[in-house]
Amino acid sequence: MPETILIHLGPQHPATHGILGLEVELDGEIILNIEPKIGFLHRTFEKHCEHLSYNQIIPFVDRIDYVAAMNCEHAFAIGVEKMLGIYDKIPPRIKYIRVLVAELNRIASHLLAIGTYAIDLGAVTGFLWTFREREHILQLLEWLSGARMLYNYIWIGGIAFDLPPNFLQRTKEFLTQFKPKLKEIDELLTENPIWIKRTANVGVLPLKVAIDYGTSGPVLRGSGLRWDLRKIDGYSVYPELDFAIPIGEGKMGTVGDCWDRYYVRLLEIYESIKICEQAIEILEKKYPKTPDFDPRKLVPKKTRPGQKDFYVRAENPRGEMGFYFISQDKKDIPFRVKARGASFSNLMVLPEISKGYYLSDLIAILGSLDIVLADVDR
Repeated sequence: MPETILIHLGPQHPATHGILGLEVELDGEIILNIEPKIGFLHRTFEKHCEHLSYNQIIPFVDRIDYVAAMNCEHAFAIGVEKMLGIYDKIPPRIKYIRVLVAELNRIASHLLAIGTYAIDLGAVTGFLWTFREREHILQLLEWLSGARMLYNYIWIGGIAFDLPPNFLQRTKEFLTQFKPKLKEIDELLTENPIWIKRTANVGVLPLKVAIDYGTSGPVLRGSGLRWDLRKIDGYSVYPELDFAIPIGEGKMGTVGDCWDRYYVRLLEIYESIKICEQAIEILEKKYPKTPDFDPRKLVPKKTRPGQKDFYVRAENPRGEMGFYFISQDKKDIPFRVKARGASFSNLMVLPEISKGYYLSDLIAILGSLDIVLADVDR
C-alpha cells in the first residue's frame, strides 16, 4: 500500500470561493479522496426566520446567494404570494420588471463565475474583462434599488420602487454595447488551446451521477440534461418569452467536463440578454409606466397565509433555489423556513468527480462548479 498524504486546502486559498476547507488525500499528486469542510458563513438564516415576519425576511434572503440576490428574492416572494393567494393578482408590469432585474442579476452572476474561473486558471485578462462588464450591471441595479449587491427590491406583493426614469433606455444601451464585449470574452477563452487543455476531459460529471447527487443549474445542464425551472415550472412570465436552454455537448472533450460547464454559463448569458431585450420591449409597449401605478399596492401589512406547508422553487444562476415554508395560523411569523441552495448539492459532487485527477486539476474542477458558500452553509 503506497503512503498517502493528507493536506488541507483552504480556507485561506483564494480558489476556494469562500470559507471552504478541503481535506485532500493524495498519492503523490493524484487525488484519492476529498472531504469538503463547508465552514461558517452567514449562518443561522433559517433560525432567524422563525423570529421575523415574512416581509422582514427579504434582506436575509439576499444573503443566501449574495451574488444573485434578485433571484433569491424572486423565489421567496413567489412562494409567499402563492401561499397568500395573491400571486395571480400581481400586475404584469411588476412581473416583467422582476424578470428583467433577475436576468440582469443572472448575467452578473455568470460573469463573476467565468471571471473568477479564469483567474483561478491564470487567465487574468478574462477576469478583468468580465468584471468590467459586471460593474455596469451592478451600477444599474444600484440605481434601481439603492444597494450594490443586497437589494431588498422584490417584495411580497410587489417591488420596492418602480423603475427610475430612463432605466429601460439605459439598460438597452448597456445590452447593445455588452454583446460585442461578450463576444470578445467568448473568443478569448472558448477555443483558447490553454483553456481547453485545463478544462476539457477534466472533472467529468456523468449525467446519472449528476442526477443522483441532486445537482442543478449549469452543473446539471453541463452533463447534457435540458432541465431549467423557467421552462419546466413555467413560473412568472417566462412562458411568454423566447429563450433556449443550453446543455453540454462535449464539443472540446467529454460531455459533463469542466469546459462544458463553463460553456453552458457563457451561452446562458446570451439567452439572458434575449430575455432582457424582450422584457424591455414588452414593458415599453404593453405595460408602460402610468401615473396611477403603485408598485406596493398589493404588499400586505400583515402576512398571514394560515396554517400550511408549502414548497416553491426557482431557477437561480447556480440551480434550484427552493424554500419550504411551514406557516402558522393567525401569525405573520413562519414556524419554519428551510432554504434549498443549489450550491450545496453541486459541491457535494466534488469528491466524486475529482478522484484520479492531479491536484492542479482540483482548482479547475472546483471553479467549474461555481459555488457560493453562503448558499451552502446557511
